Amino acid sequence: MQPIEVVNLQTHVEPGRSQAVEEARRQFQICNACRYCESYCSVFPALHRQRELEDGELQQLANLCHNCRACHYACQYTAPHEFALNVPAALAEVRQQVWQENASPKWLARLFHRSGAAIAAVTSLAFALLLWLAQGLSGGDGVGFYAVVPHNIMVALFLPAFILPLISVAVGLRRYWRSIGGTRITLRHLHAAMGAVSTMKNLAAGHGDGCNFEDEDRFSHKRRLYHQATMYGFLLCFAATSAGTILHYALNLPAPYNLFSVPKLLGLSGGILLCIGTLGLAYLKTKADPNLSAQRVWGGEMGFILLLFSVSSTGLLLYAFANGDWLPELLALHLGTVLAFFVLIPFSKMVHGFYRLAALIRDEQMKADG
Repeated sequence: MQPIEVVNLQTHVEPGRSQAVEEARRQFQICNACRYCESYCSVFPALHRQRELEDGELQQLANLCHNCRACHYACQYTAPHEFALNVPAALAEVRQQVWQENASPKWLARLFHRSGAAIAAVTSLAFALLLWLAQGLSGGDGVGFYAVVPHNIMVALFLPAFILPLISVAVGLRRYWRSIGGTRITLRHLHAAMGAVSTMKNLAAGHGDGCNFEDEDRFSHKRRLYHQATMYGFLLCFAATSAGTILHYALNLPAPYNLFSVPKLLGLSGGILLCIGTLGLAYLKTKADPNLSAQRVWGGEMGFILLLFSVSSTGLLLYAFANGDWLPELLALHLGTVLAFFVLIPFSKMVHGFYRLAALIRDEQMKADG
């Protein structure tokens, strides 16, 4: 660790620049002089490769951070030291700013990050009510779920609700990629970044002992495991829907499917994993120190987690009671939560997965460039 003798403690904000970015720059200038955390997650090796900390570079570093907090509990310059470093919170603020500034419309992203739980609940219930009311008018003529809501109506609702938000995310992500100086992506960059995503190695805090998210300086792998359960659960559910689509259109085998069919097996395992992961993440969030994150968006982050839990839990209830008298109500509730999830993707914390992958790809490019 190197002694730090001269540090400008004043955060001077130039016109047109954000206070969050300037504060992150101030703290990283101290980190770059100290370098105690050099062996930690991907953030610090990437930081130490930088000669200048431009806004785009800070935004890339912020999205590399997984808020594991290991650096904070190892740091000798946190409060009450006069430097008052709080790198996890500083980077969380920059991340929020990046996601919000690249969303369209920005005001909806700001609103969701502040009151996400309420927005997710109202949107889900509103869609569920509309779907429940529409059941009497649609005259379903299929079997299973399609006897309640016809297949064509489901496609007409969900296709634009799935594609349009993804286009919106892609437009914002392109702006972000340009701002961080991203170049042409090769298979090698993508392979290395996907490897980091699949193992979530940065949530092991570099040394492999886990992070300090929920229990201060005590290491734990709980957050990494719950994140993995959530991610793989979501991917399995998506695979179940994809398998059902292929069976329906390519093989002319429409739903319903039996318990041992590919869509059911993927959906059941994915739904269970997603329930476990989201409940675990919600619990850890209530245990974590809010001062080491962007406190103003706690509601939005919790709202996103609970929305994902609602999607998975209502899906499992549908599996369990598909032949019950409450099928119309359960189906409306499940489809309402799924529609809300898709529509809110560009404004919820779901975008963090896309931006983190982009930051990891850029990190691989910078490693290759030396």
